[in-house]
Amino acid sequence: MTSRQQPDDRRAERSPAAPAPCRVVVCRDCCCGSPKVSGVDHEGQTARLTDQVPVRISACLDVCEHANVIVVQPSAAARATGARPVWLGLVNDPDATDDIAAWVEAGGPGVAPCPDILDLYVFTPPRRAR
Repeated sequence: MTSRQQPDDRRAERSPAAPAPCRVVVCRDCCCGSPKVSGVDHEGQTARLTDQVPVRISACLDVCEHANVIVVQPSAAARATGARPVWLGLVNDPDATDDIAAWVEAGGPGVAPCPDILDLYVFTPPRRAR
């Protein structure tokens, strides 16, 4: 056996890679994440979400009237079954951030039902923003 080969029993011990989780996009540009939306710990909000899943910080998503905007994107597996991104606006309350983090931890769109309380934040972005 060469150094590149592994015994069959060691190959069976390896676990397959975990599926990619859902992802979160946090707008942090002209309005979102700025002093224009006062009284919000923007860094704390981002950190809270980062504890759960990969977070991408985005430039302006062009829906400033909904600042602070968070988009929860389904995992690839959930997207393959029809799940779509969920846009959440006016997320300016730490409790809302906690609700989003809990949903994401449970699997997010297409895996776990969106908590009813988040219906208050869900909006449909204009076509140009999608």
